[in-house]
Parts: sequence; structure tokens; C-alpha cells
Amino acid sequence: MNPIIAILKEHNVSDAKIQELFQTLTENPLMAMGTLGQLGIPAEKLQQLLGLVMQKPALIKEAVLELGLDFSKVEAAKAQLQK
Repeated sequence: MNPIIAILKEHNVSDAKIQELFQTLTENPLMAMGTLGQLGIPAEKLQQLLGLVMQKPALIKEAVLELGLDFSKVEAAKAQLQK
């Protein structure tokens, strides 16, 4: 299991919420960060999660693919942020 998804499940985030979070990530990464902050994950675990994403951004792709979402939308959103 992807470590990002594992941390979310460890904090009782439902499969539906995880799916919603990554769907939001594919459409609007900034909004996803706000959603992530509302999940009730303790600050130290949230920091660990964000550190993991920063150190290994490929984990996002793995999680998106594991959830059956379209990774090309993540790439398009990333390109928008870089403009």
C-alpha cells in the first residue's frame, strides 16, 4: 500500500475521503491542501506526510494510480501552478 494512503488510513480517514482528497488533488492541488488540513490528522503526522510527499513526489503518482484516478490531470494542475 502506498505510504500516503497508509498514513491516511492509520488516522481513520475513510476510503471515500481518500478518494475525494486525491480527486481534489488532480483538479486543484491548493484546495487539496486545505482539505488535508481538515481531516483531523495530528500536526506531527501531517508534517510527516507532507515531508514524505516533498521527499518522494512519485508517491503521489503511485497513490493516484492505486486509486484508479487520471494522473495526467495531476500533471496539468502542476503545470498551472508553475505559471
